[in-house]
Amino acid sequence: MTDRNAIHVPGTARTFDRRRILFVLLLAMAMSLMAVSSVNVALPTIEEGLGASPSDIQWVLSGYALALGVTLIPAGRAGDVLGRGSLFCVGMAVFVVASLACGLAGSPLALNAARLVQGLGAGLYSPQVTGMIQQYFSGGGRARAFALLGLVVAASVAVGPVLSGAIIEAVGPTSGWRWTFFTYLPVGLAGIVLAWRWFPFETERTRRATAGPDRRRVDLDPVGTTLATLTVLGLMYPFMARAAWAWLLLPLALGLGFGWTRWERRYAARGGEPLIDLDLFAYRSFRNGIAVSGAVFLGVTSTFVVVALFLQSGLGVGALAAGLIGLPNAILSGWAAIWTVRFVMEHGRRLVVVAISVMIGATLLSLVVGWLIGAAGISFWWLAAPLALIGLGMGTLGSANQTLSMQDIPPAHGGAASGLKQTVERTATAMGNAAITGVFFLTVGLADWADAFIAAFAAVTVCLTGALLLAVLDLRQHRATR
Repeated sequence: MTDRNAIHVPGTARTFDRRRILFVLLLAMAMSLMAVSSVNVALPTIEEGLGASPSDIQWVLSGYALALGVTLIPAGRAGDVLGRGSLFCVGMAVFVVASLACGLAGSPLALNAARLVQGLGAGLYSPQVTGMIQQYFSGGGRARAFALLGLVVAASVAVGPVLSGAIIEAVGPTSGWRWTFFTYLPVGLAGIVLAWRWFPFETERTRRATAGPDRRRVDLDPVGTTLATLTVLGLMYPFMARAAWAWLLLPLALGLGFGWTRWERRYAARGGEPLIDLDLFAYRSFRNGIAVSGAVFLGVTSTFVVVALFLQSGLGVGALAAGLIGLPNAILSGWAAIWTVRFVMEHGRRLVVVAISVMIGATLLSLVVGWLIGAAGISFWWLAAPLALIGLGMGTLGSANQTLSMQDIPPAHGGAASGLKQTVERTATAMGNAAITGVFFLTVGLADWADAFIAAFAAVTVCLTGALLLAVLDLRQHRATR
């Protein structure tokens, strides 16, 4: 009987195990996401330990996200052309070295420079994760792999603050934040070693060697890569810099984006291999999936940033407690991601609609709890219940949307498609964080911390409502074509 988890390398007797490949991929993805979420509860101690200014602290978050966002699309394309496993290992090595530099940083400037490099490393390997799942899994196996990816995404985002808070509580605020970065070293090194042992690099070499005469020249579309990178940079930077002049980059980014799409079409017509094959947008599942996830990320990814600010800065809650409040969210999110896989192929779009509806209801309930904390003085721990429901919805959405978005994409374009999808999500996250935390701080200046929490969660609700409308439209289009 043939082992369905075995990958056979053509022309050799070597085989590789899909389960081992998936383990390494998920380990790496967890690190890249925890590098975002775990910093939320460490920001006050970083400010204290390094004497950082509010602007410095803002860039601890923004620098990583910016470097990650501008790297994803070129890295996805490079993985498709040069080999995903090889680029995965390079990105992991960059991430590990930068994590060490973050922990050793002696100044805010050094920390933020290291965070930029850390984001670059994560941007190099992140699109390879989805690309390799697309390449080495199919059918129900692919759906299960994406469900596990959804589990890891949801769990790592929520567990990151818990782990960071526990480390800071144990080591102390002065140097505890440094150890939150050092924890990536053994995990990252293990990931690199296991990747070298378990990844089928031979399939990458075989695929490139037998691709035919038209593939002998490596074509990374340098002009398209430059235009895409500048477009993403122009879109993300104004929402991170919060400087008046930076908003002038938005119309420039839109112009560059238009020029980029024109270039890609002309480049493909001349026989080149564009950075992004714009025909990917002909797949309705991919196009609609990106729109839905972008709208969701615009709002819901700010949830724990707002919670951390409200609890730590507004209520004086410790780092560990601020992290633990999200633990039920992680547990329910992980369970939902695994549960969803049994139904995603038949009922995936309905599950997306239900998941977003649950998140809207839970966000409104969080808003009410925030009001009761300010008006009636109830315990902040009551927030754990609605946040857990948000996790239930997010786990369901993440698993279903990821599978639906990528189900029609040819494996050869898996990395580029993944990079594009993640770029949209990262850009939406940057915009949402800037806008929603802006609402939060504006309201703090006019009222109090509880009112700021309420205003921010109301803004999250607006974003999720937009996502729900897009999801309903996708469901109706799917039914109309069946």
